[in-house]
Amino acid sequence: MRLVLDTNVLVSSLTGTAAPRKLVDAARAEAFTLCTSETLLAELERVLSRAAFARRLQAAGLTVRGLVDDLRALALVVSPPSVPRAVPNDPDDDHVLACAIVASADAIVSGDRDLIDLHAYQGIPILKPAEALARIATGS
Repeated sequence: MRLVLDTNVLVSSLTGTAAPRKLVDAARAEAFTLCTSETLLAELERVLSRAAFARRLQAAGLTVRGLVDDLRALALVVSPPSVPRAVPNDPDDDHVLACAIVASADAIVSGDRDLIDLHAYQGIPILKPAEALARIATGS
């Protein structure tokens, strides 16, 4: 199974939110293939570089670069040749969709209302983290 985890899910996994944390743990255990792109990794780096996260990471002895590099090593990194205009309220979400298409993802996992409200994009379901965990558990 191939999944694209939206940046908000990855950030939530670092702050201890249960379902997102379990998803990243499942990716590390090779329960699914985590898919991402350099654009999504750059977005994650920008978000984690914000002062609120930087302090937390420093206190935990972690670096933004180290976390992003670890994720890059864990994931299948794809390069979408184009990005659709599909999410009018948040163009950054279009990069999530493009990544999923190029990676032939089985699902997109997000906590972002703009994506969740789409339900699916070009046949790729858009799931909340708990829904993705349930699919991983059942192998569907």
